[in-house]
Amino acid sequence: MFNSKTHRLEKLYQELKNCQKCPLALTRTQVVCGEGNINSNVFLIGLAPGKDEDKKGRMFVGRAGKVLDELLKKASLHRSYFYMSNLIKCMLPNNRPPKKDEIEACTSYLDEEIEIINPDILVPLGFFATKYIFSKYGISCKIEMNSICGKIFFAENKKIMPLHHPASLLYSPNLKSIMERTYIKLKNFL
Repeated sequence: MFNSKTHRLEKLYQELKNCQKCPLALTRTQVVCGEGNINSNVFLIGLAPGKDEDKKGRMFVGRAGKVLDELLKKASLHRSYFYMSNLIKCMLPNNRPPKKDEIEACTSYLDEEIEIINPDILVPLGFFATKYIFSKYGISCKIEMNSICGKIFFAENKKIMPLHHPASLLYSPNLKSIMERTYIKLKNFL
């Protein structure tokens, strides 16, 4: 017998797998649903699946996933501690930024996941996830990732701690020490 969260998530995942709300449905291999500890108080929010995630249908299994695992290990954390999902559930062609209509089409799914999981702490990874979460919770702040990463923002009954997306390290290796410190801050905050 499914518990209520599991049942609601399974129903949402079925709806997601059949989603045709935007043109990304034509270019994806599959929708990548959220995964992880459904009883966690911490919810990591990425941007979108990459090509490896699109192929395997799992979160953070490509190069960015390896970076995430290394950052979590450095902070003495493990991904099994978290629930994680993406702002956009389908791969963005050529890793381009999401379009406004794609974000609008997908956020109802993320909103429902947040409602079902009901975490105390939201950890948006990167600019687009942070921008959406700040907007959703009415946080007015310039989103300059280097200045807000690792800081805690309070909204409604949530604590929000933006972090750099792990893929940032693939393109900007000079961020390594900053990112390690902010992921350790996450551990200390928890």
